[in-house]
Amino acid sequence: MHVNNKLAMLALILLCVLPPTLLATELELPDAFSKSHHTNNWAVLVDTSRFWFNYRHVANVLSIYRSVKRLGIPDSQIILMVADDMACNPRNPRPATVFNNANQNINVYGDDVEVDYRGYEVTVENLVRLLTGRLPDTTPRSKRLLTDEGSNILVYMTGHGGEGFLKFQDSEEITNIELADAFEQMWVKRRYNEIFFMIDTCQAASMFQKFYSPNILSVASSLVGEDSLSHHVDPAIGVYIIDRYTYYALEFLERVMPDSKKTMGEFLTVCPKRVCISTVGTRTDLFRRDPNKVPITDFFGSVRRVEVSDNFVNVSCPATHKAESDQQKKVKEKFQYVDQLLIDTLV
Repeated sequence: MHVNNKLAMLALILLCVLPPTLLATELELPDAFSKSHHTNNWAVLVDTSRFWFNYRHVANVLSIYRSVKRLGIPDSQIILMVADDMACNPRNPRPATVFNNANQNINVYGDDVEVDYRGYEVTVENLVRLLTGRLPDTTPRSKRLLTDEGSNILVYMTGHGGEGFLKFQDSEEITNIELADAFEQMWVKRRYNEIFFMIDTCQAASMFQKFYSPNILSVASSLVGEDSLSHHVDPAIGVYIIDRYTYYALEFLERVMPDSKKTMGEFLTVCPKRVCISTVGTRTDLFRRDPNKVPITDFFGSVRRVEVSDNFVNVSCPATHKAESDQQKKVKEKFQYVDQLLIDTLV
């Protein structure tokens, strides 16, 4: 009986002490789950294919690069890995350009692309070192993933793959186990808050099957046993110009603005099977929030929450200014310039 009275008294005290706004908002778990606590956004965009007939993979990664940059992620927080330079390939009839549509509406290469890893720098070792932060001391800042526990990271990969692996340069592969272990190292070392993993390759869903680290949302262009198909050919260059999944993902992203209300849940359904032909795979069990309540700009943009204050704060220190003025006086007393001597006095 006494225990029940104490509990009732405690509940009454809490109702009196806690403000109404706290009771109405902060204690509502579904709303709290939809809020992100990230402080910065990064993107790691990887094309793993060489050779002219893989033109579409370069167009894929540059399309995503263009979208995240347009939505606010600066080049300093984008790591772009491109295995081949299609813009300067001798077979390119339009040098210094890469298009993702036969109509040539958008030159995704643009005038200010910053490629951080190019050509034979795009290797499995360099990717794993980049993600885990195990780079040599001589590595420049532009080639480092300088994330922290408040970082939301978009990881996009495209190339040729199979069940449980993605090929690099047609000479080596990264397995789903190696990628899962790299993400686990990132989590242990507090290198991310949340990750959105996006991959466009054959049997793409096999690449996220081994993930076991928290706060990872994943989407793949095809399920295990399925091929990811290209979208269309550009007759001017004679090769396929973009893959189907990335084509429809880009079509969705082109309608997204920095203040957009579109959600990650909507993005996960951008390519139904009737247009993708392959079946898009998703994995949400490791992600703590409901994708339908997560703004797409939490991963594809860099929207800052700013609190404006009308209060003025005096950050100057009078004692410091006094010490500086006294020091200046001493210097003036010690070193003083005198008037120049007249010429006739020297003769």
